[in-house]
Amino acid sequence: MKTDTTKKIIISCAVVVLITCMCLSLIMVGGALVSVLWPIDFDKIDASTFTDTFKPLTGTEFLGETVLPENVAVEMQEIEVNVSQLRGLALVDEVPKVLLSPEMLQEIVVNEFFAEYSDEDARQDALILSLLGLIPEDFELRSFYHALYTEQIAGFYDRETKEIYLVSGVAFNGFEKMTYAHEFTHVLQDQTYGLDDGLGITEEACDEDSERCAAIQALIEGDASLTEYLWFTNHATRKDQKDVFRMSNNYDSQVFDDAPPFFQQDLLFPYDQGLAFVEFLYTQDGFSAIDAAYRNPPVSTEQILHPERYPWDVPQLVSLPNLETVLGDDWSLLVENVMGEWSTYLILSQPYEADYRLSNSQASDAAEGWGGDAYAFYLNEVNDEILFILDMVWDSVQDADEFMTAVAHYADLRWEEAPQDAGGQPTWIGLEGIIVLFQEGERTLWMIAPDETLAETVFEVLK
Repeated sequence: MKTDTTKKIIISCAVVVLITCMCLSLIMVGGALVSVLWPIDFDKIDASTFTDTFKPLTGTEFLGETVLPENVAVEMQEIEVNVSQLRGLALVDEVPKVLLSPEMLQEIVVNEFFAEYSDEDARQDALILSLLGLIPEDFELRSFYHALYTEQIAGFYDRETKEIYLVSGVAFNGFEKMTYAHEFTHVLQDQTYGLDDGLGITEEACDEDSERCAAIQALIEGDASLTEYLWFTNHATRKDQKDVFRMSNNYDSQVFDDAPPFFQQDLLFPYDQGLAFVEFLYTQDGFSAIDAAYRNPPVSTEQILHPERYPWDVPQLVSLPNLETVLGDDWSLLVENVMGEWSTYLILSQPYEADYRLSNSQASDAAEGWGGDAYAFYLNEVNDEILFILDMVWDSVQDADEFMTAVAHYADLRWEEAPQDAGGQPTWIGLEGIIVLFQEGERTLWMIAPDETLAETVFEVLK
């Protein structure tokens, strides 16, 4: 679920689960890595600015030591040479390294990444996610993000400061080397293609179309994951392999393991599905095909999930009217953007309550055939009521029919059928209010409104 307050993070991260939980399949069968979209106000996150009390280790310092150990510097340089050769991209400018202890990372997460993500921001995001059934109503979103980021980030590349940040203990072992190979790939991507100016995934661009940003992020992380895997299989020593196995066996990912399934799936999307996307390109023409994708980036999660449809299957533009005058003075537009195939699948398959979940196959089939959409959430600031609208177009009437059947099944699991239909349309009633579905040919409309009167008023405007 991607909203104006749920933008893709502008720094590129190597996720611990990606490396540790998947490393066995990497080593054994060349398996897949995995990813997710974060409900965080990334307008308010600045990973390049640090408080006066925080002094990151830069230059030649290494976790409290005054001089970077010579063997670590040499190993980093070797990895850079290996990755550049594997990826076929040349390093233009040297990249500074910032080496962090886990305690330093925690301070960054709390005091920098989330410094301006207020309790009110988290409360509003939680209202949206709970309305969609993805988290329980009392879910403490802000503290969850603090804990998850601290647990899961193994390293990141800051595109503003052009620095690599690595989280390390007291040594530079196989796990740290894999992370460095991943993050150094981001350096090469940035210096070759320009992650901001070239690819256009700035905060402003993501505010306009978060679906496009999710697709490009999957390309970026999938590329780095593939390169990391190639480095590991071609250059990791036996000791490196043992280190990674040891890390995998001993790592405690309790926060991730206990997270609502929506977060688990979405976190892994750019790594898992992104890797599958670039692997598809790689089988066509090696890294030349991946390089071509940077010159003509994917524009939807549909293209990532179905790489055979890239680049020709582009989304249709869907627009929604501004309803603030219809709703009244107490209502304001909270967020408006594009849902996309991936988030549609997650809503149907990954509710917090297991009883509401559709099977993965039914949810996947229902989301496939997505042609384009626009969604909006409106907030009544007096009583915290939420209005949700999802207006979608599909590739065919059959695709629209399949989606409607799946959503109706989801609604039957989650809500009670209403005594009477709103506006003559299929209607359910629950604690969230009135749920209305509408279909006209290849177009579908899904609405959740706090009461029947408001639902009918809005439906008359939208139908």
